[in-house]
Amino acid sequence: MSYSVGQVARFAGVTVRTLHHYDAIGLLVPSERTHAGHRKYSDHDLDRLQQILFYRGLDFPLEAIAVLLDDPHTDTREHLRRQHDLLTDRIDKLREMAAAVERAMEARKMGVNLTPEEKFEVFGDFDPDEYQEEAEQRWGGNDPYRESQRRTATYTKDDWQRIKSAGDDLNARFFALMDSGAEPDSPEAMDLAEEHRQQIREHYYDCTYEIHACLADMFTGDERFTRNLDGLHPGFAAYLKEAILANAIRSS
Repeated sequence: MSYSVGQVARFAGVTVRTLHHYDAIGLLVPSERTHAGHRKYSDHDLDRLQQILFYRGLDFPLEAIAVLLDDPHTDTREHLRRQHDLLTDRIDKLREMAAAVERAMEARKMGVNLTPEEKFEVFGDFDPDEYQEEAEQRWGGNDPYRESQRRTATYTKDDWQRIKSAGDDLNARFFALMDSGAEPDSPEAMDLAEEHRQQIREHYYDCTYEIHACLADMFTGDERFTRNLDGLHPGFAAYLKEAILANAIRSS
């Protein structure tokens, strides 16, 4: 039997233009043509098209497909073996991708979306989502941001309360040190700055000394950070910045 280009296009789920292109580059030349020059495809041509579409589905370039199909040393069984190997590899990769998606879904399911009342209970009048859109625009493509999003997706209300409690305790020790007159580059202040860095590493992302120093610059460079930190204790923004920078220098 023979089939028109339109019939083959419908069978294979491709466009007539695609079949014309395959013919033009010699990848799939129809076995017959009518007196009017119309293409007619045989069952053998359909078998070849099936092979072509299989390799295209695996993202093989057309030139490589032509080499594979026209290799005189490759028989049908060899094609089947190669296809089996390629499909097995693809299945393994898809399983890995599916497992990754399932882990992400599970993380989202485990995470508790705090209600406004719970947010107020945990964070007071500070809304952790207030700058979410801006943060994603500024750092969304960075590994630390993605890592932070992945970790915090699983945090419950109790987790957030524990994290906030640890932060409040660290701040209280900073305030006591400031009130004692200790300089921000004193060993005690640098030790607290290192604890501050370690809390970020534990709860959010791998905060290197370089990243920590960049954060410190924002504490006085962005008036919102300055206002929030100084609202906790007058002068805290500048003090914390200097302690972090001194700690970074100490580590080098």
